[in-house]
Amino acid sequence: MFSRFEWMVALRYLRARRQEGFISVIAWFSLLGIALGVATLIIVMSVMNGFRQELLTRILGINGHLSVYGHTSKLVDYENLASEIRTINGVISVTPMIEGQVMVTARGVAHGGVVRAVRPTDLMKRDIIAGNIKRGSLMNFKGKNTIILGERLAQKLGVRVGDKVTLISPKGTVTAFGTMPRLKAYKVGATFNIGMFEYDSSFIFMPLEAAQVYFKLPGAVTNLEIFSDNPDDAPRLGRDIMGIIAGKARVHDWQRANASFFNAIQVERNVMFLILTLIILVAAFNIISSMIMLVKDKGRDIAILRTMGATRGMIMRVFFLAGASVGTIGTLAGFVLGLSFAENIETIRQWIQGLTGTDLFAAEIYFLSQLPAVVDPSEVVTVVVMGLGLSFLATLYPSWRAARLDPAEALRYE
Repeated sequence: MFSRFEWMVALRYLRARRQEGFISVIAWFSLLGIALGVATLIIVMSVMNGFRQELLTRILGINGHLSVYGHTSKLVDYENLASEIRTINGVISVTPMIEGQVMVTARGVAHGGVVRAVRPTDLMKRDIIAGNIKRGSLMNFKGKNTIILGERLAQKLGVRVGDKVTLISPKGTVTAFGTMPRLKAYKVGATFNIGMFEYDSSFIFMPLEAAQVYFKLPGAVTNLEIFSDNPDDAPRLGRDIMGIIAGKARVHDWQRANASFFNAIQVERNVMFLILTLIILVAAFNIISSMIMLVKDKGRDIAILRTMGATRGMIMRVFFLAGASVGTIGTLAGFVLGLSFAENIETIRQWIQGLTGTDLFAAEIYFLSQLPAVVDPSEVVTVVVMGLGLSFLATLYPSWRAARLDPAEALRYE
């Protein structure tokens, strides 16, 4: 498509001589702009994908895809109800659970907490908990006096495995002197750290039988937690479950429970894509300006080439190759830089933190303890194609202008 002569002239024009240095500088800035735009877009989209995936993994790992709650504060006939739900196609597990808000105190320190009571066998099947035990052992999760705390909650309370903490329930015991808070001391059997600040700093796991005594729910639970083989299938399963329970309970799926959270991430992701695309667009305009200046500077050369027999098509292809080379090299450089940065972003963050002494990714603000990045090949291809497309489009007008240059007029004004 392009002859050897066209390539030779185009590459020669990119290597500007001393008197043409300004044009070369603009071309280099254009290349750098496209490279930074493509790299930034790949990095930001990868981080946003990482955020969504990590949050989704942790939220759905510790919470069920659906939850069935009683119309009152408890489900009594939960075993039969769980057995019926297990017969639905797509349901993997149904876990009876008790949830409750408590105040945790130890060594004069108090902190709010969320108790989640499950059977020991059910907790051992939760890989996100069983695989992230930091101290102690899940073998201690039994009896009526042992609990498991999040690692950050244990640090705030200043307790270790084997120490005791006191749980205070707001639903106290009614006496002749008023409502008395319900207090009970429990031994810390283990601590876990799943990497999500909200859970590591507030969740407490308790054996189901112990919770039934503590919360005064004999033979009852507060809800059933359901896991499916496909989280995106939760709305359909919810409708099937509603058909089985026949109004005896309420069903909530994870999409409705976290809709605002994940919608906010998606909106932010789309807005960031549009904003960062402007960087590539600005760099493409730099290519247009540098190519127009190059055409103006090379007017005499164009005229000589035309008089030697070069066609308008050849002239247009020469300048198209010159401009497209800048865009292509910039896009490929941005592609390599973006992927390299995204794959090592946590290491880079740690290095910058060590260099500056500041916390760039506070877990209290961003929920996660590490900066995640997940590269989506389809998005990377989209960014690269967009970078190349804008670069090629930016060269069309200057190339057309060079091809339309009248040799006689160009030589007359030289």
